[in-house]
Amino acid sequence: MKTFHITTFGCQMNEHDSEIMAGMLMEKGYAPADSRDSADIVIFNTCSIRENADKRFFGTLGTLKKRKMAEREAFTVCVCGCMMQQQHIIDTLKAKFPWVDVVFGTHNLHELPKLLDNLYTEKKKQLEVWPDGGEIVEGLPAERLFKHKSFVNIMYGCNNFCSYCIVPYTRGRERSRKPEDIVAEVKRLVADGVKEVTLLGQNVNSYKGCGEKGQADFTDLIYMLADIEGLERIRFMTSHPKDLSDKLIEAFKNCDKLCKYIHLPVQSGSTKVLKEMNRKYSREHYLELVKKIKTAVPEITISTDIIVGFPGETEEEFEDTLKLAEEVGYDSAFTFLYSIREGTPAARREDQVPEETKHERFNRLVDLINSTSAQKNAEYVGRVEKVLVDGASRSKDSVYEGRTDGFKLVNFLGPEGLEGKIVSVKITDSNTFSLSGEMVRE
Repeated sequence: MKTFHITTFGCQMNEHDSEIMAGMLMEKGYAPADSRDSADIVIFNTCSIRENADKRFFGTLGTLKKRKMAEREAFTVCVCGCMMQQQHIIDTLKAKFPWVDVVFGTHNLHELPKLLDNLYTEKKKQLEVWPDGGEIVEGLPAERLFKHKSFVNIMYGCNNFCSYCIVPYTRGRERSRKPEDIVAEVKRLVADGVKEVTLLGQNVNSYKGCGEKGQADFTDLIYMLADIEGLERIRFMTSHPKDLSDKLIEAFKNCDKLCKYIHLPVQSGSTKVLKEMNRKYSREHYLELVKKIKTAVPEITISTDIIVGFPGETEEEFEDTLKLAEEVGYDSAFTFLYSIREGTPAARREDQVPEETKHERFNRLVDLINSTSAQKNAEYVGRVEKVLVDGASRSKDSVYEGRTDGFKLVNFLGPEGLEGKIVSVKITDSNTFSLSGEMVRE
């Protein structure tokens, strides 16, 4: 029995792709290994969003050359994911890493078992990258990280073509799954112990599934899933402001199972920069959406993505971002230095912001976000929150960790056997990134 290990770079979509690959391999009789060093097959699932991810991948891949040269056919190296959808990456692999055995992309990950079979029977390297997505493949197994919660892809690809982003070129055009297929998958997951699902798509707001009863939009799908008995929580990632409807905002208020948390990427607080990013909304429109969301659900938590140092960004435009972040009062934010992505319009611009300027602005933004996060978390002290327990804390003995409805991380003491349960926790302390509490006996 051959063993495998998957290293995942990137977003939740990549994480779920890795779960699917693990599920397919285990169904074929392969077994997961505890580490890369002990695995017969090593798989790298790559990400193209930032330059650092590229460098990290190539650096990690290079460490396997010595072992591959020593073990030859007994050791298999596979690379897949978003980076493989770019020709210059394929060219680099051929030139500098010719010992890699299997290369495939985002559109044909379901072919991994077949590619391995071909490798072992034909004794020939396998390179198969589809330029387009083709038909959505249903019914693929997945080996979940948690028994009680699961990712669920509802759509693939992106039609937005933000000027800095490589995703439409690596994930292809938008394709939505049929609502009946999604509902059937979630019912199977609930029967297997899942209490929380996170619906995934590059832009879930633009979901349009054509089913037996006609077309369903994203909010329609949420209500369909909310009717499933045994499902406790529904989350989603990620949401584009230009497609966030009043109908969805109302669902936050009216659908108990829809978690009161939204990730709403803003990217910049400057209308001029947003236009150059091709985001298709203004600063004013974004702030109006936030106002509507908070009016509908005052207790909602909001996170975001912000890019620092987009080409041409002035100090005044960056300060607009600081002011917007302060006005919204984000519970958390993913902050990024702008990274040139070959093939995107922004990469061709000559007014790139100097690295030292980007880093100085980045540090100021992080200080602001962290300060706001700490203030927001401090407001929870004294409250009793429902926490879905993920398991034992990764950093403290005899402590559990889990998430509130609003996606706040909570650490607390509790008896054995709580994993996967929803328990009441009184919040006793807070810091920038998490809450601490005591379990309330019901």
